Amino acid sequence: MKLAEGFQLLASAPNCVARLRELILSLAVQGKLVPQDVMDEPATSLLQKIRRERDRQISDGKIKREKALPEILEEEKPFELPKGWEWARLADLTAVLNGRAYAKHELLDAGVPVLRVGNLFTSKQWYYSDLELEVEKYCNPGDLLYAWSASFGPFIWAGPKVIYHYHIWKLDPHCDTCLNKNFLYTFLLEKTQEIKASGHGVAMIHMTKEKMEKIVVPVAPLAEQSRIVAKVDELMRLCDELESRGRLEAEQHARLTATLFEALAASESSHALAENWSRVAAHFDLLLDRPEAVDALEQTILQLAVCGLLVKQELSDEPASELLKRIQAEKDRLIADAGMRTTARLEVPEEEKYVGEVPGWQYCRLGNLARFIDYRGRTPQKVEAGVPLITAKNVRFGFISREPREYIAEKDYSAWMTRGFPRVGDLLFTTEAPLGNIALIDITERFALAQRVICFQLHDLSIGPYLRLAIMSAQVQERFSAAASGMTATGIKASRLKEIPVAIPPLAEQRRIVARVDELRRLCAALRARLTASQTCQAYFAEALVGQAALTGPVATHTADLAVAA
Repeated sequence: MKLAEGFQLLASAPNCVARLRELILSLAVQGKLVPQDVMDEPATSLLQKIRRERDRQISDGKIKREKALPEILEEEKPFELPKGWEWARLADLTAVLNGRAYAKHELLDAGVPVLRVGNLFTSKQWYYSDLELEVEKYCNPGDLLYAWSASFGPFIWAGPKVIYHYHIWKLDPHCDTCLNKNFLYTFLLEKTQEIKASGHGVAMIHMTKEKMEKIVVPVAPLAEQSRIVAKVDELMRLCDELESRGRLEAEQHARLTATLFEALAASESSHALAENWSRVAAHFDLLLDRPEAVDALEQTILQLAVCGLLVKQELSDEPASELLKRIQAEKDRLIADAGMRTTARLEVPEEEKYVGEVPGWQYCRLGNLARFIDYRGRTPQKVEAGVPLITAKNVRFGFISREPREYIAEKDYSAWMTRGFPRVGDLLFTTEAPLGNIALIDITERFALAQRVICFQLHDLSIGPYLRLAIMSAQVQERFSAAASGMTATGIKASRLKEIPVAIPPLAEQRRIVARVDELRRLCAALRARLTASQTCQAYFAEALVGQAALTGPVATHTADLAVAA
């Protein structure tokens, strides 16, 4: 398959645009992006002119004579050059000029701007200087720069005259008419990841000037350099268009998905649900063509479940009011016999309800369904082995992960767990960082609880599976967010958490809902796995296509096809 023929495959593969950009740069620096022209002046002539110009500047005292660079060894040449090209070290082509380091008191609020590495990337904060410096310490529009510490990369400076800071090199060609700066920029852009990988340091990776000067550069004939730069610009614009189209398509898909699924979740009756579902079913292949759309469908299923629209109500079911009477009796017993203090208001006004009247359903606040075992604010002493410790990091959205594995000492367990012991079938809830994760306890061995986790010790364990689904739903999650507080880490206090109302179906209907949700979530998981596998396969073929293109000849003849495909 040729590159142009496989463009649509590349265009729709995961991370496709970034991979296309890498391919374009790789082909450019290997001489495979545009055809060679035998009429071009070869690179050997350019290098001779550059050497003569550098020698003249040394004789005139404009630059210092540097230590001779080592000969380029065969093992330093990463690929075979096209005819007319030559290898050269970076310092053979340009002077690598250091920026100036500044003391804090030298950075002012006015004067000549001081260009720092951060300004080349994301920082909008500028400092200034009133120092009079040598000419080479200034950067002018069109100068080629290279950031070499922490953040790496080449830049053609397009701003006003500035002083460039330490951690930036200015690459000043020995002969302006013998080297296209944009061609060298293209090479450095392709080379940057390798440059960064060969750097030094742990806290802040940096490149040494000596190593930078010795980098081996493929030098094309000057006319071909210009053709390469023009072709790279053209293809990068196509990538920009493809990227914009991809973002737009993703945004449009997300809006379509959200609109249809929101309509589905907002259904107020089984009849309305059937109508809204027919609209979704008509676009099923379009909607569910990516894993994130399946995630949205799964959340919609939960919303329907907690609104009484996922399974049929049965008049023969014992109403939830009877179940809640038994739960209230158990709560009263625990208050009287064990001094339990978790309780909440009994009434739930209309403005707090998230679903209308459903036959047999009744609202109840969390604080009346369970005793809260709260270990927030306490950090136990951890050891290498012992009794497992479950923290907020282990409680995920719907399940408990045993990673990371942490422990407390056996001797500390009983003394630590003075507020109560969680049971299989109880629920664990994270109060912050993150807020709102919920999981049904399925751990049979003893374990300790740590900070940012509350155990809902249920007054009736049979409601646990449904209550977990209800708490995972968008309707209840929104109420957690509304009741939360905090600046750096949003969290919910136990006093507010216990007052959150939940719509409780009859116990028999709860079981039908849980079974139906489990069935649909298994289907969602299978669909998600298929989509992920398809994307992986697509990415594999895209990688193979890119690898094939990198080994073949110039692709300039396919540019028109690429433009049409894009």
